[in-house]
Amino acid sequence: MRDTIEKAFSLGLGLAVAGKEQIEKTIDELVKKGEMSKTESRTLVNDLVGKGEEMRKRIEVVVKERVQAIVGDGRLATKEDIERIEQRLTILEQREPTAT
Repeated sequence: MRDTIEKAFSLGLGLAVAGKEQIEKTIDELVKKGEMSKTESRTLVNDLVGKGEEMRKRIEVVVKERVQAIVGDGRLATKEDIERIEQRLTILEQREPTAT
């Protein structure tokens, strides 16, 4: 589950990077055509990158909330659940077998 979430996050990050590169390329073309100044282009790139970062953070919050909801409704064992079960198993294994 964690691996799937990390892959999805990496994919989104990859798309964001590719998007930034495409934005910079498009804006550079506008500068070359004289439709935008270098200063305007830097400002626009920074604004778009900032908005992209805000969106990434919002998506991260939503993903974390969903994961917590899934874990919280009992469909997945938490690390603490597994550790507690391991401790109980260790205790049971250390007990002497009872005669039947």
